[in-house]
Amino acid sequence: MSAPSCHHKRLLLLGGTLEARRIAARLAGDPSVSVILSLAGRTRAPIDNGVTTRSGGFGGVTGLVHWLEHHRIDAVIVATHPFAAQMAHHAHEAAQHLGLPTVRVARPGWQRQKDDRWLECDTPQQAVALLGETPRRVLLTFGRQQAAHFEAAPHHHYVIRSIDPIDPPLALPHVDNLITRGPFTLEQERKVLREYAIDMLVTKHSGGEATWPKLVAAREQGIDVIMMRRPAMPDTPTLEGVDDDGMARLLDWLSAF
Repeated sequence: MSAPSCHHKRLLLLGGTLEARRIAARLAGDPSVSVILSLAGRTRAPIDNGVTTRSGGFGGVTGLVHWLEHHRIDAVIVATHPFAAQMAHHAHEAAQHLGLPTVRVARPGWQRQKDDRWLECDTPQQAVALLGETPRRVLLTFGRQQAAHFEAAPHHHYVIRSIDPIDPPLALPHVDNLITRGPFTLEQERKVLREYAIDMLVTKHSGGEATWPKLVAAREQGIDVIMMRRPAMPDTPTLEGVDDDGMARLLDWLSAF
C-alpha cells in the first residue's frame, strides 16, 4: 500500500449506503483526513457513522460546486445507492469543474441463478405493467416516490417494507406496511414471504450481499421477481466494493494525491 500523504485532506463522502458507512467508519479515526458524510435526508433517524454529517440536497451542480469551494474539499468519494444516478452525475460534473479527484464506489451487481424467475424492466411504470391484471400478493421494496406508481394497480395486495412509514400513505385499498430496517437474514426473508403469502417480489437491482437473501428466498419458493435495472452512471473512475481489497484500493487512491 502506498505511504500516506502528510497533507491533511478534506473529503466529501456521498453516502446513504452500507458502503458509505463502512468507509466512514474506516476513516473516522484517521488524523490525515476530515470526512463530511452527505445523506439525501430521506431517512428520519440515520445511523451515527462517527463523522461530520450533513443532510439534504446541494441545489444541483452549481450549488454543489459552491459547497465544495466553501468547505475547501480536496476530493469526493461517491458511495451512493446504485439508483442515485442524478447525484452521481452531479458529483461528477462538479468535481470535473473544480478539478477535484473523484472516485465512485460501485456495489457489485447480482448474477441471475438457474432457478430465478426474473422479469426485468427499466422504470416503475414498467414494473406496474408487469404485475398484470390477475390480483397478486406483492412484496414491494421501493421507496415512497417510486412506490406511488403502484397506485395505478389497486387490485393487488401490497406488502411495503420501508425504514420510515410511507407518508402520505399510498392511496391503495390493500396494503400492509412493514416498518423495519435491514439487512435481513435469509430466514427472516423466508418468513416474510410465507407469512404474507407473497407470490410476487418487486425490487431494484441494488446488488450487494446485504439484500441478496430476499432473492434467495424468492428462488426457493418459486416466486416471480420484477427486477428494475440500474440506471446509467457517469464515467467517474470506479472501485468495486468495500471488502478488504476494495478498502485497500480506496486508501491507495486517497494517498495518491
